[in-house]
Amino acid sequence: MDTHASTTNLPDSAEALAHAPEGTGIEHAHPTWSTYWKVATILTLITVGEVWAYYVPSFVASRAFVPTLLSLSGLKFAIVVMFYMHLKYDHRLFRVLFTGPLLIAALTLLALMFLFGHIYIKIM
Repeated sequence: MDTHASTTNLPDSAEALAHAPEGTGIEHAHPTWSTYWKVATILTLITVGEVWAYYVPSFVASRAFVPTLLSLSGLKFAIVVMFYMHLKYDHRLFRVLFTGPLLIAALTLLALMFLFGHIYIKIM
């Protein structure tokens, strides 16, 4: 008597799909091309705002310049992850796993900039 599991009794994927109950998966509507154009337009406008901010000397000299650029970059990252990686339609856990560490890193960077920003100002 053979005690090993036999793989010959396993159904192939086509047969398994044929016997799978309907409605077991959660389906979502795929975004249309107009959604992608809207997202691309928003990303372009944010990028234009970042570039424009770099050419305003008074804003570059202010303490809000770096945090603003970091925030806008983080926003663009979140938009790309949510729409182009279809994370918006996935389980909430995946959203938290992608955006949570980014939020923690951004807050840590902002805290460090505010804590040690006075050293940079004294040197200059």
